[in-house]
Amino acid sequence: MKNIFTFFLVVLASGAIAQKSDPEAKALLDAVSAKFKTFTTVQANFSYQVENAAGKVLSKKNGTLMMKGTKYRVSFVGQEIFCNGSTVWNYDKNANEVTISKLDASAGTITPQKLFTNFYDKDFRYILNGEKKVGNKTLQEIEMTPLDKSKPFHKVYLLIDKATKTIYSTKVLENAGNRYTYTVTSMKTNAAIADTQFTFDKKNYPGVEEVDLR
Repeated sequence: MKNIFTFFLVVLASGAIAQKSDPEAKALLDAVSAKFKTFTTVQANFSYQVENAAGKVLSKKNGTLMMKGTKYRVSFVGQEIFCNGSTVWNYDKNANEVTISKLDASAGTITPQKLFTNFYDKDFRYILNGEKKVGNKTLQEIEMTPLDKSKPFHKVYLLIDKATKTIYSTKVLENAGNRYTYTVTSMKTNAAIADTQFTFDKKNYPGVEEVDLR
């Protein structure tokens, strides 16, 4: 996919309210959302892995994410996305091109902040599958099934760190067979981050071509 991060966000984007879900799963997701809202800033490293239906790893890459209020910055697979709360810059390293657009403030717009807070109050049915150990972490797994069967995926599995009430990983099962897993490898919260980190500065990208869609 050309924009894998956008796919990750779209996966959890929809407009209907979840039905027939497990109240224990909802209580856990509510706790994750509440915990995230206490953070003034978030800096995270994450890995992205693609497997085929047989479980063979096709690719694995790493990325970084920073968030502060409504601002965010993502660096991933030759791509950087900057948002200062009103404007979004999407930089393609291979093309040395940046696309500039206004941030859509509508309720249906998905941002990293929404992904970590109200992502589950959408068109998913979800259940709590139980716990598993990964290293020294105890993780709780939530299985999410889209109510809209026209989606290109049929399952999403969230692993949540039981101790910290933060998302450890998200695994998406596509109808075509591929599996996409995003794992938070480290996270730092409430550290000072300058606002300039969330604005694209073309001086740092010599020869960049700007496509302004504002």
